[in-house]
Amino acid sequence: MSEVRFSEDHEWVKLDGDVATIGITNHAQEQLGDVVFVELPAIGTTFSSGDEAGVIESVKAASELMTPVSGEVVETNGTLEDEPGKVNEDAEGEAWFIKVKVSDAGEFAKLMDADAYKAFCD
Repeated sequence: MSEVRFSEDHEWVKLDGDVATIGITNHAQEQLGDVVFVELPAIGTTFSSGDEAGVIESVKAASELMTPVSGEVVETNGTLEDEPGKVNEDAEGEAWFIKVKVSDAGEFAKLMDADAYKAFCD
């Protein structure tokens, strides 16, 4: 069974085995407005928790995609580079950004659950 956790940087992380799918939350995409550009890292890139892993630009601002967990990028959602507006349509679903093979599962456990994230945003 997979579980979703959230970071203070407004990313969501869904862990399936040792692979984490990472995207931005609905709250984040609402704050950004219409997303017009997405830049993703190369497959094979390794990140530590808290590193910048990509760029999201909207009509309002540019923002960074941060990695809430450490690991190696094993897949990217290339659809977003061609259709960045998908982020506004389904931020916490089909518009995921990267999949990372997690190197420290303990980092996932330290992220917020849905209730804690909701309270953080309120």
